[in-house]
Amino acid sequence: MAGLGQWQASAARSIIAHAAEHLQADLSVKLWDGSIVPLGPGARSDITLNVRTPAAIRRLMLSPRLMTVFELYAVGAVDVEGGTPLEAARRWDHLKVLRLAKTLDRRLVLKKLWPFLVAGRGEAGPEGYRARVPTRFGKGRDDEELIRFHYDVSNAFYALFLDPEMVYSSAYFARPDMSLAEAQQAKLDMICRKLRLAPGDRLLDIGCGWGGLVCHAARKYGATAYGVTLSQEQYDYAQAKIARLGLADRVKVEIRDYRTIDEPEGFDKIAQIEMFEHTGLDNHDAHFRQMHRLLRPRGLYLHQASTRRPTFDLKAFRKPTPYQKVITRFIFPGGELDYIGLTVTNLERHAFEVHDVEGWREHFQKTLEHWTARLAENRAAAEAEIGAAKTRLWLLYFSLFALAFERNTTFVFQTLASKRQPGPSGLPFSRADLYRDEIGAPAAVEPERAETV
Repeated sequence: MAGLGQWQASAARSIIAHAAEHLQADLSVKLWDGSIVPLGPGARSDITLNVRTPAAIRRLMLSPRLMTVFELYAVGAVDVEGGTPLEAARRWDHLKVLRLAKTLDRRLVLKKLWPFLVAGRGEAGPEGYRARVPTRFGKGRDDEELIRFHYDVSNAFYALFLDPEMVYSSAYFARPDMSLAEAQQAKLDMICRKLRLAPGDRLLDIGCGWGGLVCHAARKYGATAYGVTLSQEQYDYAQAKIARLGLADRVKVEIRDYRTIDEPEGFDKIAQIEMFEHTGLDNHDAHFRQMHRLLRPRGLYLHQASTRRPTFDLKAFRKPTPYQKVITRFIFPGGELDYIGLTVTNLERHAFEVHDVEGWREHFQKTLEHWTARLAENRAAAEAEIGAAKTRLWLLYFSLFALAFERNTTFVFQTLASKRQPGPSGLPFSRADLYRDEIGAPAAVEPERAETV
């Protein structure tokens, strides 16, 4: 058996050295026998990709897919030592990685693969969300189940990487040197300024999370805020926060599907901050109809959502990508991103007037970099809270999306619209006041420290 192990290690070194000729990367691979193989000339070994078993090589060679990488990383068969997956990925050229399967000498790889064919399959990856997700709400799609899969992990877990206000969406870095807490405060202020929130305004927050925006809008802008969520964990946290801040007379949060809200008088303002990604493409018309129904005439709607790049042939847009397949299995079951042109078209189709579209791609990149670093720093606590496999999956998820925003394949936009009416919109001709101070607006209130419940 020792002879087989040595044969496998030698074959693995040959395959990796051959791949290094094409990758020219600045990191190294560490094998199960302790040997280290650089992935490029002069590559450093301060960060290594650890391959812990011969079975991992077998699976990667027989199924060279992103799903395989996620499964192997989740169970620890493949690991990153000395840094995060994000730091490791920045040591190679992404396009060279994508072309690797086509550039390798197949005869060499097949010849060296023989000793791995007698290896076991190795430990299976985590199950994730395996059930089929119906596309349409009301026809078998259970959004509450899908939402709870993602959010009812543990409030203590989310507190390990989020800011003190527990805001789980792209921050707004008015200055590059802002802390995450400062940037999330700036984002909350920007939302309120774009919505022109004023004392007495009735605000609806769709997918209110842990209550960050509704409490901020009431404390700093005098609004009366109503938030809805489908997550029990988020609801419990938000209720405790509202009571702690003494906002029960101005802020209300419920566990409720927003599609069941009936408000004859309408809300003055509606915010939907990165909840839209959960609804599914086939439910977008119903979403915008409900937004229109819930707004008073000329009421303002702020739509913040991640999007992806459209395909040239729009008929191919809905074909799941490898990234979508791993994310919907392990992180966001039922999640789908549209493209910004579709967002604007749908708003106009459903009788909204679009006023502003602002891209925040690099802001979300920085947000994800913060979340990745904070989760890595608190990795031991995260593993104690939710287990090693889930912690690994979230680290890889944050890293993957930070790179997607950096590489200009995934985006996030804030789109401001109003319920269309004849005549003036009621908005200022200039948007200069939105950026007058970048953190300013009303007098700042110190963010509270996150508490776990």
